[in-house]
Amino acid sequence: MFARYAVEKGAVVCYNIGMKFFHLSDLHLGKRVNEFSMLEDQQYILGKICQMAAERRPAAVVIAGDVYDRPVPPVEAVKLFDGFLCSLTGMGIKVLVAGGNHDSSDRLSFAARLMEGSGVYIAPSYGGEMTKVPIADEYGTVNFYLLPFIKPAVVSHCFPEEQISGYTRAVEVAIARAGIDFGARNVLVAHQFVTGASRCESEELSVGGTDNVDADVFKDFNYVALGHIHGPQNVAKNARYCGTPLKYSFSEASHKKSVTEVTLDASGQAFFDVLPLIPRRDWKVLKGEYLQVTSAQSLKNLSQDDYYKVILTDEEDIPEGMAKLRFFFPNIMAMEYDNARTRAAVDAGEAGDVRGKSPLELFKELYFRQNGRQMTERTEAILTQIMDGIGGEGQ
Repeated sequence: MFARYAVEKGAVVCYNIGMKFFHLSDLHLGKRVNEFSMLEDQQYILGKICQMAAERRPAAVVIAGDVYDRPVPPVEAVKLFDGFLCSLTGMGIKVLVAGGNHDSSDRLSFAARLMEGSGVYIAPSYGGEMTKVPIADEYGTVNFYLLPFIKPAVVSHCFPEEQISGYTRAVEVAIARAGIDFGARNVLVAHQFVTGASRCESEELSVGGTDNVDADVFKDFNYVALGHIHGPQNVAKNARYCGTPLKYSFSEASHKKSVTEVTLDASGQAFFDVLPLIPRRDWKVLKGEYLQVTSAQSLKNLSQDDYYKVILTDEEDIPEGMAKLRFFFPNIMAMEYDNARTRAAVDAGEAGDVRGKSPLELFKELYFRQNGRQMTERTEAILTQIMDGIGGEGQ
């Protein structure tokens, strides 16, 4: 269903005339990471998306959930989204939104019926029906169905006669009860975790994968615009996660963020292109000894404005290491050590067999667990003197 570029990772991208729209998700407006507010970065990247929209002129922008980072977003995040909607609709571009698990669909869809007059369509909380938005192109109509994040209990409440055994069945029933005309061209906008998708640290995980949805339930749609997973990826021939427009964890440091531009041709075949997004601040992971990562040579090609995680390999802890690193990297978010001590496989909480061991032997074992190396003779001699001085058994 996708262009050769997407399926085979070749070099050719197909551009067919037809319905063209942008696929976005997981904006997480108002998010804070390690006490850093992302609002300034989010405002910057939304501005870039608006510039793309002005140049590419899609008929619609679909947002597959997690507009906000929490159900009651900060005022600044609401204002930012309001400005984004105004910019897009001011260009005559329709905006279609399905809420995610971080959103409150009831709050998100406030005044939705009034906003439809301006070309903004926001799905309310699921109550047994999907919001349907038909958009015409030169070949007829493409129907967009907006399915906010749903749980099995919600679908069971709407259809008590159905046997809802899990997330796959819940989505399957929601689709079956939507009255979809599968003879037409149809796009589903949904926020669920599809089995097999690769996850990131910044996503909300469930225990044991209980929220998995099998991709087979989407087989009759021409394209499924998915949200919830932060890394861009295809999960079926007709279903794709576009990923977040910004990085939100260091597990995403190598990601190339983008906007997915989808085109449906007259037959309903879906092609897409990836439009790169360059953030105001990048996320980088540095690893090495303190003197190495702070050397003039190392700093020469680094931007102080980026977000950093520094992994120090020094065997001895650097006193006030985070404060010292912040002098070189003002936006450092995290610091950790990777050395013999941190790699030690011994569980520090496991006491083991202490019978017949002297206090000095026990202390030497503790020292090895904490530091990943044996105590020096000088340190052992000092410790022996201290223990003898307080009446302990030196050896």
